[in-house]
Amino acid sequence: MHSVFELKDIVISREKGGVSFQLEIPYLKINSGEFIGVIGSSGCGKSTFLDILGLILTVDRSNEFKLSVMQGDNYLRWDIPSLNDKKLSNLRREHIGYILQSGGLLPFLTVKENILLSSKLNNINVLEDIFLHLVHSLGIERQINKKPQHLSGGQRQRVAIARALIHNPAIILADEPTASVDKPTALEIRDQLKSLAKSYGSSVLMVTHDVDMVEYYCDRLLTFEVIKVSDTLVVSKVIEI
Repeated sequence: MHSVFELKDIVISREKGGVSFQLEIPYLKINSGEFIGVIGSSGCGKSTFLDILGLILTVDRSNEFKLSVMQGDNYLRWDIPSLNDKKLSNLRREHIGYILQSGGLLPFLTVKENILLSSKLNNINVLEDIFLHLVHSLGIERQINKKPQHLSGGQRQRVAIARALIHNPAIILADEPTASVDKPTALEIRDQLKSLAKSYGSSVLMVTHDVDMVEYYCDRLLTFEVIKVSDTLVVSKVIEI
């Protein structure tokens, strides 16, 4: 097992309406194949946290911020703050899978085209057997020629999981992936995500408002310690429970 992300003394600040919000990550190590739950109330910084790991936001300060990936027999490692936008974009596309609360599917593409989009962008030729095995595992094999508007909420989320996994990313960032479906469907989607990610060797960070969804199910649980320092400064710190 190797580390995918190593973060130390990360700080990012935002200001809105004269109030500053500061997110701090004192130390975080994410290992390959881990399933990590992330919980917290609205406004605590969950989306900012995911966008840092998704290499979307630039942090203000960091002592260490590294991404490591096994590629074949090679162990590749990058110092994130030293990279330019083009390299960060390439790393996002090649090594990170993102699952949005709404699924984030493109309405003008079929299910199959949505799933294969990330692979197409990465110039990866996905074997038909691999594609069929994935959609069959998620129970969406009969939906592959449909457009997203003809799917149920649960089916859309399963398509989003397939799209996040198909290019075999090092880590999957799942932002409230079960929020728009009923509890039985949510539990089924959670189980499918964990099982498939494990088979692919991908780490998962799953953000949720529902503590029961991850509390006794994940390998580790992260939350946020929010402190109102003053009327103009709120500090939120990522901590492990």
